[in-house]
Amino acid sequence: MFQVRIHGRGGQGVVTAAEMLSIAAFEEGRHAQAFPSFGSERTGAPVVAFCRIADKEIRLREPIMEPDALIIQDPTLLYQVDVFSGLKKGGLILINTSRSFTELGLADYVRDWPAEKLCTVPATDLGRKHVGRPMPNVPLLGGFAAAAGILRLESVVKAINAKFSDKIASGNIAAATEAYQFVNDEIAAACHQETAHA
Repeated sequence: MFQVRIHGRGGQGVVTAAEMLSIAAFEEGRHAQAFPSFGSERTGAPVVAFCRIADKEIRLREPIMEPDALIIQDPTLLYQVDVFSGLKKGGLILINTSRSFTELGLADYVRDWPAEKLCTVPATDLGRKHVGRPMPNVPLLGGFAAAAGILRLESVVKAINAKFSDKIASGNIAAATEAYQFVNDEIAAACHQETAHA
């Protein structure tokens, strides 16, 4: 089972992101479960959503305490909430930012992490560019498909089409596709750098 925890703020489509991740998994014939965890769901308040993906039926119902992957939709949460709580050592971290992990002040935390598990994508900018709104959730799903390697971009595209109408869907598909390519390039560069240092 692969467990994903998504951290963001109210109004950023955190719950929608988890739902779409589960739809993408269903598209590949897998079992999936998505659910939110909120306090007060006011705009700007921290929100957490969870998604489990497995090849057999999922019986667990509790929140994900030890995720295999984190998707952080709002980098300001890094300094307000313990987003890394329970993350498995070497787990995937995908952050919506144009800054590096070092610039975010995370160099010490991720020192021993495999470079290909540390990904960033300017998802808010991509949402603004392709959809006309600063929504990071769908571009992050494209980035996640590239980084995690457990879902195909085609499945994310099907999930987008299932969730949105034509014009909005096409903008979101463009944003997710660009994010997918961005993260693929980032991972290739990180692996190249590791090889060069070896």
